[in-house]
Amino acid sequence: MTIGTVLITIVLGFVFGWTLDKAGLTKYHKIVNVYRFTDLAVLKYMMSAIIVGMIGIWTLKGFGLVELTGTISTYVPGVLLGGVVFGIGMAGAGFCPGTMAAGAGRGHLDYLIPGLLGFLVGGIAFGLSYQSFMPGLTQVMNLGNLSLPEMLNLSPALTVILMVLMFGLVLYVVERTHAARPDRVNGQPPAKPGSPARPESASNLSRQGTD
Repeated sequence: MTIGTVLITIVLGFVFGWTLDKAGLTKYHKIVNVYRFTDLAVLKYMMSAIIVGMIGIWTLKGFGLVELTGTISTYVPGVLLGGVVFGIGMAGAGFCPGTMAAGAGRGHLDYLIPGLLGFLVGGIAFGLSYQSFMPGLTQVMNLGNLSLPEMLNLSPALTVILMVLMFGLVLYVVERTHAARPDRVNGQPPAKPGSPARPESASNLSRQGTD
């Protein structure tokens, strides 16, 4: 690893954290409300990031500027179980690893201390229990080291086009139909694009005051 690689990594990490913060995803209520389907900002951010990342990565690969390595085995039960555990933790804590780091960078102690402790406890628990269940779990419905184009048996270019069209359609529908449901807990309707920002609920203001 060269100094240049380290510097590029630092710069990209800074830009990623900055975009998370500017999108408001370092706010507790933004993360929690996506699971309540009252604020879909996280969904739109993630799907936009997937589209941009997929186009960028496969374009660079097409020009021979990067090599895609390190594809790990896809075993369906493990992916489903991991997704459930990750989702429960993210909904309960109000942040994911990326937003935790970005929030900690802003000086939010409730992101830094509980978040870091959660990482450590989760990592230790997984490491100690790995041999008891992971070897068997990885053998169930193991699809092998496949990329998405290989799994779909399509060319990379066609896969990118299909994914961009699919995600773009979902984003369009979400934006045009105001798919977020009314916030019945706080008695507020979902915000519409271009409308003035509504006042935060007392609970959200209280929670943000601890950030």
